[in-house]
Amino acid sequence: MKLTIEHLQKSFKDKIAVNDVSFTLEEGIHALLGANGSGKTTLMRMICGIMKADQGIVKMDDIAILQNYKEYTKSLGYLPQNAGFYMDFNIESFLRYIGVLKCLKKDYCEQKIDELLTRLNLQDVRKKKLKHLSGGMMQRVGIAQALLNHPKILILDEPSAGLDPKERIALRQLLSHVGKDTIVILSTHIVSDVESIADDIMLMKQGQILFKKPLPDILQGMSEKVYEINGNEQAIRAFEQDYTIVNRKTDGNIITIRLLSDHKPCAQAIEKEPNLDDVYLSYFREENAYVETDLL
Repeated sequence: MKLTIEHLQKSFKDKIAVNDVSFTLEEGIHALLGANGSGKTTLMRMICGIMKADQGIVKMDDIAILQNYKEYTKSLGYLPQNAGFYMDFNIESFLRYIGVLKCLKKDYCEQKIDELLTRLNLQDVRKKKLKHLSGGMMQRVGIAQALLNHPKILILDEPSAGLDPKERIALRQLLSHVGKDTIVILSTHIVSDVESIADDIMLMKQGQILFKKPLPDILQGMSEKVYEINGNEQAIRAFEQDYTIVNRKTDGNIITIRLLSDHKPCAQAIEKEPNLDDVYLSYFREENAYVETDLL
């Protein structure tokens, strides 16, 4: 199976949100990273067919999705960033309702609901109304509805928002399994959620895809550009003024910083192996774009 995006373009008044974006995806997990306002959500909404592009086309197996949109939606699972739910439903009733909307057979739907509630640790609260759920539980219900029809294309916009670390680990394990026979597009600002499971990374900035590469290839381009320095407050302050700081950790009077530099910043600096946080900040340093990390 293949999902092809050709020259997608979308503008809002005088702002170009998505600017001539093209790429092709096959089964696997494809991480879409970018700062807020980079165009990720607009791009995903056009891929889903719920927002019309100004220019360009989306194809599934070389057929434009809008030519047979009803069939396309049968293959699609989507979790928007701000999903709207009917709050008086309990969890299992809501998922049954989604199953009806997706035209799923009753026996299959019941079996799939049981499976997903177990995998997402919602089995014990399946009778609980949505309006009484925590944010993390609501997010897991949203993930369940996206997976209910065993989609061939799964699009998740910030799926780990509201999840605690244990739940995020469970989500990564689930997506790793799903990605074996599904095209998964995973948008997030939490770099650690994709670093270990993504088959490739698409970095989006100002409406354009800067690159689409496997992580090892991306990290190779950051070699000899990441350093660690220890020192007191006064010594470290000079480096913080002159370099992009990835991480800062204090232990008593000693401060350890991780920074980006095209050359060794001082004799005491220790070269470190680059990671995806380093890559992200190297592209967004001038915007001071927020990125959530597990390093601190």
